[in-house]
Amino acid sequence: MPHELPKAYEPGAIEARWAEYWIREKLFHVETPPPGETRPVFTLLLPPPNVTGRLHMGHMLNQTQMDILVRWHRMRGFLTLWLPGTDHAGIATQMMVDRQLRSEGKSRLEMGREKFVERVWDWKRLYGGAILEQMKRLGVSVDWGREYFTMDENLSRAVREVFVRLYEEGLIYRGKYIVNWCPDCGTAISDLEVKHEDVPGKLYEIRYPVVGTDEFITVATTRPETMLGDTAVAVNASDERYTHLHGKKVLLPLMKREIPIILDEIAKPEFGTGAVKITPAHDPNDFEAGKRHSLPQIEVMDEQARMRANAGPYAGLDRFAARERVVADLAAQGTARYVRTAKRIFDDGIIRAADFQRALARANVQAGLAMHLAFKDQLADEFQLSLGGVCAHALLVVGHNGLE
Repeated sequence: MPHELPKAYEPGAIEARWAEYWIREKLFHVETPPPGETRPVFTLLLPPPNVTGRLHMGHMLNQTQMDILVRWHRMRGFLTLWLPGTDHAGIATQMMVDRQLRSEGKSRLEMGREKFVERVWDWKRLYGGAILEQMKRLGVSVDWGREYFTMDENLSRAVREVFVRLYEEGLIYRGKYIVNWCPDCGTAISDLEVKHEDVPGKLYEIRYPVVGTDEFITVATTRPETMLGDTAVAVNASDERYTHLHGKKVLLPLMKREIPIILDEIAKPEFGTGAVKITPAHDPNDFEAGKRHSLPQIEVMDEQARMRANAGPYAGLDRFAARERVVADLAAQGTARYVRTAKRIFDDGIIRAADFQRALARANVQAGLAMHLAFKDQLADEFQLSLGGVCAHALLVVGHNGLE
């Protein structure tokens, strides 16, 4: 009896069998070529997906495109290697292991670094292979015998070596910078993890007495607790309302600290009162303004989002409790009032951990939506990449038509 072909293509019955066959027979394995190899070489590193994740349409698209390139070069006789691997996804993995530890009544802080890293490796071995299995099911023509993980010792050693070389060559340096800080995770969150979203917040107006006069400068803020770290009030040089106050100082309410009135473009005459409080240690825009005017950076919140000794009588309070106290104390002095509910920008950072998404929100105070966490802008010692020489060389190449 003749075999009848199915009327429609059934990938489930065909592709899985061939994908498994390709892997079993090591059809895409490539030995390291001996000295004197004359064949042309084509090597492609698979951008490592997060070990905690699942493949999505973006992965499907770029892996399909890469597979086409790799198979094309292989068919042309190139010695072809497509190198697979996964990224350790530090923040997302840490969150998942933290959740596991909490269910056991444990804390990573109590365990210490070495024991926590051991638990991360245990978690990776148990739960970290899902995305690789999906890639195998896709039939991507990578050399699975060379699979890597970004926390493998040989790769970690290479990272340290490159890092030290860059530092010795002056291409990286360490300096203070504002980061997106998560008090719960105890770590910084990359700017790449955030997007903007408007949400309502309370807007307060605070009056700062001008030293030696009966006048006040009024500033507006959604984070009154940060005023404890103010080191200046900015006005725009073109704003005629404040021309007579240039060079004067104001008295910081509650802290009784004199701070200068500075002229800076951060203050927009058409926005609000035209005056802006400057807190260099707890706001990225204020940080840049502070650098322009060599202002001190007074940190009033610590890594756990509690008020530091610099916050005076509010030291030890959680920042939200401090906010309530500051507003009440200012109101009692007659120097602050709640104005209205206003839009303020939150940055919604999405971190994918295993099969759930965690939304991280950031506004000058940040709030994690899904996990009900609150983020904040934190001054930290960060390593920076010095781009001056690199950019100059790139511009030179472009200017002389050196691109191919």
